[in-house]
Amino acid sequence: MEFPLPEAARRYVAAHLHDDPAHLALQARRHPGLPVPELVRQIQARQKARGKLPAWADNPDLIFPPALSVEQASSARTAAFKAELVAGADRLADLTGGFGADAVHFAEQVGQVDYVERDAKLAGVVSYNLAQLDILNVAVHATDAVSFLKTVSYPLDWLYLDPARRDGADRKIFKLKDCEPDVPRLLPLFLRHTPRILLKTSPMLDVEQAVQELSRVRRLWVVAVDNEVKEVLYELGAEPAVDPERLTVNLRRHGEVQEFRLNRAREARAVPRYAEPRQYLYEPNAAVLKAGGFKSVGNAFELFKLHQHSHLYTGDVLRADFPGRIFRVRAVEKYDGAALRAHLGPEARAHITTRNFPDSVAEVRQRTGIREGGDTYLFATTDLRGRLLVLVCEKAGG
Repeated sequence: MEFPLPEAARRYVAAHLHDDPAHLALQARRHPGLPVPELVRQIQARQKARGKLPAWADNPDLIFPPALSVEQASSARTAAFKAELVAGADRLADLTGGFGADAVHFAEQVGQVDYVERDAKLAGVVSYNLAQLDILNVAVHATDAVSFLKTVSYPLDWLYLDPARRDGADRKIFKLKDCEPDVPRLLPLFLRHTPRILLKTSPMLDVEQAVQELSRVRRLWVVAVDNEVKEVLYELGAEPAVDPERLTVNLRRHGEVQEFRLNRAREARAVPRYAEPRQYLYEPNAAVLKAGGFKSVGNAFELFKLHQHSHLYTGDVLRADFPGRIFRVRAVEKYDGAALRAHLGPEARAHITTRNFPDSVAEVRQRTGIREGGDTYLFATTDLRGRLLVLVCEKAGG
């Protein structure tokens, strides 16, 4: 790929930025003077980036690597959150640089950033893009993490790692020892160069398993974006915590942040109270549940649990600071299509959630004839006596 793109190529990308890449590839012969296959890959990568890195996707001066590198990159929202965790440090090394989204955001909060990437072509793309973004405090190193550390002669306040989670056959992997680099094996080497490591793992990795395997965890963050867990972050150090604090973070639209703290001891001591549905229904966000906050979140907000396995809470007081969604309960109905449709009007539309319920959302819709949409929320669950019920709700806040 030529840096920068010739003007004709830039015009082609801008004109077809929202078109179907497969269709563009079929029309390549119409543009004999352009490297259409490569430009189509640029368009495809920009389309992948639109949701997570919108400012980059719209920047005509940047060069994009293959779409897979964009897919594996952090979003702007999660990268900015991570940068806040290391704010004020003098020097940080990003040992798994990738497309550079994290390095760019670290550069806003850290004096000097070392971007390390073993793929020389990808490192070249990032070096070019850093110049276009006028970012001067990131040094690019086209090498692997271990080789880079062998050459370092200056202190590093932080190391950051986001190990590659695909094997040689491009299949997704989740276990830490299977990722590259193998952090558990290399941890002693890393800690010889820094007092603190920030490690990003797949949201699919079990938190308890990771804490046990890493053995050096000081604290961790479960990070969700709009109620979808995107990553789990671990701070590692020479002196780990006996029971690491777990901070759950849900980054919401318009900049709101829902936070909740827990650890294993508080969760184990928590004794839930149970009740039938009351005026409000509370659904913890995905980050709280991923962190294992099944009981302590209810106790923290003085709420009652509907059932041991439902992870839905209720109460008569509106707790607007609850880390999740809050609904006003309009009715409690049996699992019956006619009874439920009576609350929905002629279009019979509602949003449906199932918790501790034998049928899936699709099966509930098929059985009741209720379509997606509207302002009503149905929670199909099981009560304390084992009865199937559906809570008819409307949003109350949160």
